[in-house]
Amino acid sequence: MVNAHKKALERMWKDRCTIWQRVEATDPDTNLTDFREEAVLKDQPCKLSFEKLPAAGTGHAAAVGQGVTLFLSSEVEVPAGCKITVRRAGPPEREFVFAQSGAAAVFTHHQEIPLALWQRWA
Repeated sequence: MVNAHKKALERMWKDRCTIWQRVEATDPDTNLTDFREEAVLKDQPCKLSFEKLPAAGTGHAAAVGQGVTLFLSSEVEVPAGCKITVRRAGPPEREFVFAQSGAAAVFTHHQEIPLALWQRWA
């Protein structure tokens, strides 16, 4: 029964995400070690949710923030410090690039991961 609920939930998710991790790679010719991006998970069904946060602060112009949450299967493990690209079907098709900004809230059928706009690798 749990599996049926989970599959029904995931059928409603129209977005697709790829999770990237930075890994060490050694050049066989020079023996120099460098870093490259490697996809840990590709084309995973997900749902991207945007929330407008209230203006905070004092002064003449208050900044308005935006909260972004990624809904993903509870079975998927998202490593800390990863890069997440989310493709939203169109028209027009859009691609968003985020970083995990907090610990995932894991539930029976899904997990919710708070995201922040991608800046760069740490």
